[in-house]
Amino acid sequence: MYCSKCGALLADGAMFCAACGLAFSTAAAIVRPMNAQVATVPRVEYGGFWLRFLAYLIDSVVIVLGVCVLAIPLFFLTGLGAFLSEIHPEEDWNENGVWVLIAVFFLFAAASLVITWLYHALMESSEWQATVGKKALGLVVTDMEGRRVGFWRATGRHFAKIVTNMVPAFIGFIMAGFTEKKQALHDMIAGCLILHRES
Repeated sequence: MYCSKCGALLADGAMFCAACGLAFSTAAAIVRPMNAQVATVPRVEYGGFWLRFLAYLIDSVVIVLGVCVLAIPLFFLTGLGAFLSEIHPEEDWNENGVWVLIAVFFLFAAASLVITWLYHALMESSEWQATVGKKALGLVVTDMEGRRVGFWRATGRHFAKIVTNMVPAFIGFIMAGFTEKKQALHDMIAGCLILHRES
């Protein structure tokens, strides 16, 4: 199958041409010759930096609320609340008390990491193709041909943000504002696009 505009070879099930960006339905992908007339839909619109930033803020609120909903009951059910209420700042902490607090801190950090990973990977590989924030703003995560990504690619995209965070001055994220397909560094690493689809 070939693009009706530029003639590039199309991947099976592609929603748009990876070469020229022409969006189409399955019926728009044709076999040569290229001069046949095909009805197309408007050009692909990529999700830009500011839309993605707003989606990030919404997702941050959702994740914090989710962590609180899970953590507060556990805090009391595990007896940690009672343990902390018995500690007085003016008293010396024994060694066991310090180790318990360190263990709780690392447990909380690990739980937050897992919740954040599963939230992004499961939501972006679902039928929504988006987290709550992206869905609210009409953004979807796709592969380079506009198809839904699987769980492991969504996982790769999520953990590729570690590399993006290593780039100074947030340049890895800001790239979404000036690259051709509005990709941040982690999108490029995972081979993903963020598309803006009006509902």
